[in-house]
Amino acid sequence: MKHRIFIAINLPEEIKKELINYQKKWPELPVRWTKKENFHITLEFLGYLINEELLKVCEKTRKLVSKHKPFIVTLNKICYAPLIKNKNRAPKMIWVIGEKIEEFNLIPHITLGRIRTWQFRQIELEERPEINEEINLSFEVNSIEVMESILKKEGPNYTIIEKCLLKN
Repeated sequence: MKHRIFIAINLPEEIKKELINYQKKWPELPVRWTKKENFHITLEFLGYLINEELLKVCEKTRKLVSKHKPFIVTLNKICYAPLIKNKNRAPKMIWVIGEKIEEFNLIPHITLGRIRTWQFRQIELEERPEINEEINLSFEVNSIEVMESILKKEGPNYTIIEKCLLKN
């Protein structure tokens, strides 16, 4: 049996609620909004793993994470992604972007929604809303999770396989 695995930071409930409120700002956009329970920051996508590989990943992640102290993630912007220079190309997603996480040399992003490209292209360029929202949401990260993603017709379903606590 293969599992679709990634390493992630899950968000506190109050941050998820704030993000849901931002989704309501653009009701006219053809977007499949991310469900509240699916908000997360992917640190690394590992792909399909068999049980033995998954056990090793959990063990490695546990060891690595236990060496790091809790840290703060600050989310500061909502924008189209990927960032496209060519105005005629439709963006694929709407992201929440954060300040660089030095511990992982990573600029965090959360998928707020996936754009229905065909419908988006039907909107005249001038009519497309500008999404460049400055926000300020911070939270402390105390654990990093090994997650499984099960792809379903109605969207992905995420399960925590192992919660790895950061060092106190």
